[in-house]
Amino acid sequence: MKVSDQLNRTFTLDKPPSRIISLVPSLTELLCDLGLESSLVGITKFCVHPEHLRKNIKVIGGTKKVNFEKIKNLEPDIIIANKEENTLEIIQGLSKVAPIHISDIGNVEDCCDLIEAYGKLFLKEIEAQDLNARIEEKVLNFQNSFKNKKVRSAAYFIWKNPWMVAASDTFIDYMLSLNSFSNIYSNKTRYPEVELKSMPKDLDFIFLSSEPYPFSNDEVIELGILFPKTKVILVDGEMFSWYGSRILKAIDYFENLNKELDKLS
Repeated sequence: MKVSDQLNRTFTLDKPPSRIISLVPSLTELLCDLGLESSLVGITKFCVHPEHLRKNIKVIGGTKKVNFEKIKNLEPDIIIANKEENTLEIIQGLSKVAPIHISDIGNVEDCCDLIEAYGKLFLKEIEAQDLNARIEEKVLNFQNSFKNKKVRSAAYFIWKNPWMVAASDTFIDYMLSLNSFSNIYSNKTRYPEVELKSMPKDLDFIFLSSEPYPFSNDEVIELGILFPKTKVILVDGEMFSWYGSRILKAIDYFENLNKELDKLS
């Protein structure tokens, strides 16, 4: 069977893969939700959903650094990777071990395309179709609820020392726009460093993500002093940055988050 990934790379498989290594936490969760948990032979230390996985499946490292020998010994049929989360060095090194399927997710449409591709690749087409139908319906209903909602300005921080934000060309930026937030760093790309002194003093929200940097109330207080007119909020980074089946939970989270933000307005 001929397979294409989201970077338009193609490779050929003799049969549907049954030994899968996932280098992407959100896609590990997706594979499990498609009924493929028993096919996973290797995952990263960041693959924390479902919680029990790391007790039963070999951990092969992180998303940026992996144990090549351990992966080779697991004899995978396919390796699941992502353009943003995994390094070129990892991709090049593992390409000698097994075919690598690389995703590139910028929005919900990309996510649904990937789910459809996984359905065909792993013979889970019915499960993929059902999941996509639920995602599309939930996202559409959520979008409809925002038709008359005021667009609010926001900055989304992912790191401290140096301060770094999510800008355009990221899934986080897409999720912000889905919630009717205008990213003040949409004129920049990816995850730039920023100077706090250059930020507008009257933006509506500053979001501090729970990952990859573990922001706490200390930073809420710190930024609250610097930006007294702005509401500084700790948010669940998984809900803004994880794609795949996580989107279903993310929409529920966003509905509750926006209710809380409305109370603050």
